[in-house]
Amino acid sequence: MAAHRKPRQRSLSGHTARTAATLALAGAATATGFDGTGHAEPQLTPGQVKGEVDRLYREAETATEKYNGAKERAEAAQGRIAGLQDQAARRQQKLSSARDALGSVAAAQYRGGGIDPAWQLALSSDPDRYLDGASFAERAGHRQAAAVSRVRDQLREIERLRGAARIELRSLRSRQAELNLQKRTVTGKLDEARRLLARLTPRQMSEVTGADATGRHVSRSAAGPRDPVRAGNSPATTARAAAAVAYAYGKLGSPYVWGATGPNAFDCSGLVQAAYRSAGVSLPRTTYAQIDAGRRVSRSELQPGDLVFFYSGISHVGIYVGGGQMIHAPNPSAPVRLAPVDQMPFAGAARVA
Repeated sequence: MAAHRKPRQRSLSGHTARTAATLALAGAATATGFDGTGHAEPQLTPGQVKGEVDRLYREAETATEKYNGAKERAEAAQGRIAGLQDQAARRQQKLSSARDALGSVAAAQYRGGGIDPAWQLALSSDPDRYLDGASFAERAGHRQAAAVSRVRDQLREIERLRGAARIELRSLRSRQAELNLQKRTVTGKLDEARRLLARLTPRQMSEVTGADATGRHVSRSAAGPRDPVRAGNSPATTARAAAAVAYAYGKLGSPYVWGATGPNAFDCSGLVQAAYRSAGVSLPRTTYAQIDAGRRVSRSELQPGDLVFFYSGISHVGIYVGGGQMIHAPNPSAPVRLAPVDQMPFAGAARVA
């Protein structure tokens, strides 16, 4: 009988090794068998879920700010395109008028037959009157040349406007592609976070998000005075800053919706922009631009109304209200609320009013 050798096992590397490792981990974490019984995925602790959800929210917020910036640039490009189209339409009207004038001159020349001026003088029954008319015709010739020049200018300007519009259209398409990319990124991260949170009990959810079942904040460390100028908090430095803080207090409990700027839902930079818009101050749309919209201040200099920014990528912002507290729109699992400034890695602050 022929001897049978045990087949040599090939070493695994690259994608194959990673796939095998993943399957091995999955097999170790979930019982498998042939009895048809389904088995749940390995249960993460609330702490592990919180860490993963926090990471997903930070990544989603970074993508949200990129989305907001791309949207702002796309809207600006659309505005420029509309302006160029209006200018081109007005130039077209002027071109039509100039062409009509040229057409009238050409028709008059045709009716005159184009007879040589010397013969017209010889055949004229009133030479003096003819000479006066010839002088007028010469002047008309100069006017005709000027009209031709105006037509040429209008044509060149229309072509310039059309070229500029084509450039803006390419820019708009690029921004729209960026919008779609960031939108897919945001929704993917948020969907993944929701799947993780759905595996928690209501009590665990409260531990992870810092909110009760209704979404209200329950951490005592984040509970601050509702009046920004009392309980040891210094008042805002200006009336506009005070108005922005008051607006933010009035929006406590409003839901977080990525890309939203109010009046009933907000993302973090959308809340800041809306608060200062209510105070008569125009701020950029994104955290990246908002931090440069005013004078930088240190953490020790913070006063109510100052904007406080977080993370190394400047991806989150809140409005400082005094007493070490801020009002911000955290993420989809928590509404607009008070929170301590030291809750996240501090990246900088700006005074915009």
